[in-house]
Amino acid sequence: MKMPTPEERLAHLEASRHLKMARSAHAYVRGNTAQFYEWLEASPAARRLPDGPSVWICGDCHLGNLGPIANTQGQVEIQIRDLDQAVIGNPAHDLIRLGLSLATAARGSDLSGVTTARMIEQMIEGYETAIDDPTEDDAGPEPDAVRSVRRRALGRRWRHLARERLEDTAPTIPLGRKFWALDARERDALVTLFDDPAVARMVLSLDRREADRAVRLVDAAYWMKGCSSLGLMRFAVLVALKNGKGRSDHALVDLKEAVAPVAPAARNAAMPADPAERVVAAARALSPHLGSRMMAVTLLDRSLFMRELSPQDLKLEVGQFSERQAARAARYLAFVVGKAHARQMDAATRHEWRAILAAGRSAQIDAPSWLWDSVVSLAGSHETGYLQHCRTHATARA
Repeated sequence: MKMPTPEERLAHLEASRHLKMARSAHAYVRGNTAQFYEWLEASPAARRLPDGPSVWICGDCHLGNLGPIANTQGQVEIQIRDLDQAVIGNPAHDLIRLGLSLATAARGSDLSGVTTARMIEQMIEGYETAIDDPTEDDAGPEPDAVRSVRRRALGRRWRHLARERLEDTAPTIPLGRKFWALDARERDALVTLFDDPAVARMVLSLDRREADRAVRLVDAAYWMKGCSSLGLMRFAVLVALKNGKGRSDHALVDLKEAVAPVAPAARNAAMPADPAERVVAAARALSPHLGSRMMAVTLLDRSLFMRELSPQDLKLEVGQFSERQAARAARYLAFVVGKAHARQMDAATRHEWRAILAAGRSAQIDAPSWLWDSVVSLAGSHETGYLQHCRTHATARA
């Protein structure tokens, strides 16, 4: 197939991003991180946001950024799975972002506003439980959406990953809608990168049988993937893992460009200056299963982070919520986020943050008023923005 020029690539990726965001209000929320923070800053509740302890936060804590993650020993946990926007910042921002995502999903499931309020109450209850004791594993009843994706993850092998990502188990990357041909400069840079022994060790981190296997690049392509990150440099690399007898297995590696975050960082936050190093540091703090399998690299003068994809790494997809499952999901997922925050705090800091959360309770809802008012304000802003986005996108396509 004809290889697109960099300009054609960028135009196509930008159009694809607009199309993805127009599919639903929830998709619009997921792809609209920058305006989320602009609208939050302009909301009436902005002045009442508490100054939480400065810890690593996801920065883009919506439903799709949570899911099962495998560590190097094959153990699977539900953790935060995307840290592109991660900064050392205010944990209140993750709570508001998750609350907005849950509220939008509830509206998409045609649930009442009363159910949305109940979700916010359950969300803060789950979060506070994790803040009380980050070693606690009782997240409450597991919602159906989480149970089903966890079961899928535990039963998956390389063949499932290959069929899902590559649409085949053959050791090639099929060029087409998702994967595009590389230019010679990109391919040469990737070949050189995978000759680096440190990169080989990272790829082999999930291979528990033979740590000294040789790693060889078999195929690579530009990967059109994601939503808010579309337009950034991203590659899929298929590598062969040869053993001493000449036999080989294969691994799929994801390389993604890291850029400066839009999530606000705490004043004087001590974060790595390199964007990819920042993402990796955040992953190790927030999602240890993921952070143990990541590394930062430089490719063609760009900062990228890379990880071998595990068959167990899945996105939490929520099609429709029932009223009962909505409350369960809110509590469970907020517990996951709370553990990610709390493991970075000492006992005194957790106690202080817990007291701040308790002090902000509203007379109308058993949750901090700043959280509820922020979600309500942002839900309105995003609904208006979504309709305007759809009109602009439809006009452009016409």
